[in-house]
Amino acid sequence: MSEPHTVTAYDDELRWLSRRLSEMGGIAEGMVADALTALINADTALAQRVISEDLLLDQGEREIYEKAVLVIAKRQPMASDLREIIGSIRIASDLERVGDLGKNIAKRVISIHTMAQPKKLVRGLEHLSELALTQLKEVLDAFSSHSAEQANSIRERDEEIDAIYTSLFRELLTYMMEDPRNISACTHLLFCAKNIERIGDHATNIAETVFYVATGQQMTVERPKDDESASVVADPAE
Repeated sequence: MSEPHTVTAYDDELRWLSRRLSEMGGIAEGMVADALTALINADTALAQRVISEDLLLDQGEREIYEKAVLVIAKRQPMASDLREIIGSIRIASDLERVGDLGKNIAKRVISIHTMAQPKKLVRGLEHLSELALTQLKEVLDAFSSHSAEQANSIRERDEEIDAIYTSLFRELLTYMMEDPRNISACTHLLFCAKNIERIGDHATNIAETVFYVATGQQMTVERPKDDESASVVADPAE
């Protein structure tokens, strides 16, 4: 945050935005972690709880947007203050989408809890989610500290999640080809994997926002991408 302002209420408003974003970040992290736990354990009750918690993030995004607009209208912020307020709106939007993705995973749990699931691939999803959640936690820490260096490091690691997602995508296709009975469960797991990969993308979006808030500059270089699932071709002869 910038230097204290003459009007202390202004500082209170900026702190409120930062605190509310931290609360949203905690809820989003918890939703994704619980959704994966529910998937691994076929826990439909936990999945239902994750679905219901999505309303908290929707409410948080609305509150941050309304407060940010009010602060801009009242205080007419400049420079770093304006970047911080605009950044709060952008980050709240990304966190709301993370919550939606966690909710989508939870919905899949309810659909597939009676189906046989390849344990190895479910564990692969767990590893993928750990990476995505680590990025999400670290990028929220970077926002709190306004660390452009940390934000840049997180952005560069996005390709690691993409690579694991592509590998998991290939394995799921193989299971589906080997036994048609796996198709339904593996299709749901494919969607879960894609949701987790998208969570990593939103963490990267937040990293780009943090960099902008901290430096006043946009990251101009295209982010590295290792998601090759679009080019994966199933070979029945394998």
